[in-house]
This record gives sequence, C-alpha cells and structure tokens, in this order.
Amino acid sequence: MDFRLTEEQQLLRRTVREFAEAEIGPHVREWDEAQHFPAELVPKLAALGLLGIQMPDAYGGAGMSAVDYCLCIEELARVDPGVALSVAAHNGLCSAHIAMFGTDAQKQTYLAPLARGERIGAWALTESNSGSDASGLRTVATREGSDWVLNGSKAFITHGAVGDVCVAMAVTDRTAGSKGISAFIIPRGTPGMTAGRKEDKLGMRASETSEVLFQNCRVPADRLLGQEGQGFVNALQVLDAGRIGIAALSVGLAQGAYEAALRYARERTAFGQTINRFQAIQWKLADSVTRIEAARLLTYRAAFLKDSGRRMTLESSMAKLYASEIAVKAADDCVQIHGGYGFVKDYPAEKFFRDVKLTTIGEGTSEIQRLVIARQLLS
Repeated sequence: MDFRLTEEQQLLRRTVREFAEAEIGPHVREWDEAQHFPAELVPKLAALGLLGIQMPDAYGGAGMSAVDYCLCIEELARVDPGVALSVAAHNGLCSAHIAMFGTDAQKQTYLAPLARGERIGAWALTESNSGSDASGLRTVATREGSDWVLNGSKAFITHGAVGDVCVAMAVTDRTAGSKGISAFIIPRGTPGMTAGRKEDKLGMRASETSEVLFQNCRVPADRLLGQEGQGFVNALQVLDAGRIGIAALSVGLAQGAYEAALRYARERTAFGQTINRFQAIQWKLADSVTRIEAARLLTYRAAFLKDSGRRMTLESSMAKLYASEIAVKAADDCVQIHGGYGFVKDYPAEKFFRDVKLTTIGEGTSEIQRLVIARQLLS
C-alpha cells in the first residue's frame, strides 16, 4: 500500500490551500456574521474546477478522482467549513445525483452548467418530519397528463433559496413505501416552487440553508430523474458517496482547529513560558493530530474504494462517523487551549466550535451512521 500523494495531488492541495487562504480567509468573519452566501466567490471556485470536481470532462467537469475531491474539500474546510459545505453539497448531492442517474439529455441540460459553475445546485430530501427517517416523506408528486404536479415542503436545504437547479424527492406511489419515491429536476423559476424561511444557524453560516416549498408545482415528465419509484434508493447511493465529502470536510475542519490551537500555544505565555511547554497542552495536541490522521486515512480509504468502483457503504459511514466526532473533539480542544480567548470572536476557535456540530448531523446523524455500520456488519 502506498499512502503517498502523487505530485499532481500535492500540487492540487497547495493550489486549493493558497486559494482558500487568499480568497476566503480574509472574509470568514464577515460572511459568518452577515450569514452571507458568497455568490461573488462562485466564479473563482468555478475557475479552479471546484464546482465540477468529479464531473466528467464531457460535461464541463474537472474529471478528478474521489481522493482529489477529498483534498479539495479538506483545504476549503481548513479555512471556512461553511464554504466547504456549499461546495460539497453542490458537487456531492445535486450534481452527483444527476451524473449518476440522469439521461444524457438531462446531463447536457443541467449537469454541464452545474459542473462549469454557471449554476448552483440544491438537493431536497429532508422534510420537517422526516429527517433521519427519510423514507417518511410527505411531499407528493401526482401524474397529470404528461406532467407531474408536486405539493409539499422541504426543510434544511442547502442552497434552497440561491440554488439554480434543485433535485427533489417526492412520493409518487404511497402504497409502495420507500420504492414509491421518485426524484425530479426542478430549475429555479419553475412556477409553484418557492424558497421558504432562511434558517438562522448556529454555524456554517456562509452556507445558505432554507425551506423549499412546492404548491401545484408542474414538472414535465422529462424531468423525472432516474426510474419512477427509485428516487429513494438512488438517494441512498448518492449519500454513500456524499458522506465521503462530509468526512473530508470534518478532517479539514479538525486540521484548521488543531493548527489554530498550535499557533496559539506557541504564542501564549503563562508562568514564565509559552504554554506549548506544558505537558497538558502537548498531550492535547498530540492526541488531536493522531485522531485527525486516523480520520484522514479512513476517509481516503473510502474514496479509494469509490475510485475503484467498489461498494463503500460501510467504509463511507465509518469515515463520516469517526471524522465528524473527532472533529468535535479537535474544536473543543482548540477552545480549551485558547482559554477565555476561545470564547470570543477575535480568534477562530469559537467559529470552529460552532461550525463543527453540523458534521455529526448532516447527511446522516452519528446515530444513523452507527445503524448503517451495524446493518452492514450483520447483513
């Protein structure tokens, strides 16, 4: 086994790191406090290929590997997890769903502009009463002639208000249970689809999160994504890969928190010496960097399996579970090492602490990951 990155991957990491530090770093606090989705950053992300990372060249994407994807998301999250979340949701949910299950015509019409960064994607599965129980959807799609008519609402949708293309799941056959759910591609501006309330969030505030409402939203039949009744099954396949992105985001966030703690420990003096000389601080740093490296290897393994075309349900859930939970610990240690300064906005510690909690919730809670892992082990 060779754990070394290629020269191209090392260059990719440096390029994204330099971009994040130069283009995102100076605005992190400003975007967080204003809860501002940085639309002005989108063309710059697109120019680097970061809005079509794993999308095929034929559709305007960068054609990178899943491991490359992890490197990109890590480096963005190291600077601002909120921006990384938007990039991950755009790439790993909306665009990925169309890439995996769309017709060639759908890919040409919708995937290509998404991959080129001309449009931003949203993915609408979650509802107010069906989060972890994603099969319990209430949004319905009824066939009327050559169209489908959607009615219902979605909650906690990344890019729910700013997204240009939305992939939404709706019940098309209530009697068929989870095999009665279908997916639809719905461009922004379609009559009957509107953005609802924008959420005022604890963290990840530069990533816009809103309700999406459907009221007699008429969708032509050619916007059915995948086979009728296979929307939920396909969504689970999308999530298998999407969890690799959240694992990478968690690793990047943990790395950023660790580095912030290390910098502070080298600068802060107490009892006549810098606090990095105290064993209590050294052990926190040593434990944190060890956990981060373990999470990174779990994440890269899941990505390697994806690149190999092998099933990675177990591995992606393990990576997402472990990476998100050690990221919480890294952010907590970062605040603790900063002491009182970890509780104020003058230092990055408090933002990492607020941002990190979503990683244990989004794209399947830690409890759901443990359920998925157990089912894979016992099946």
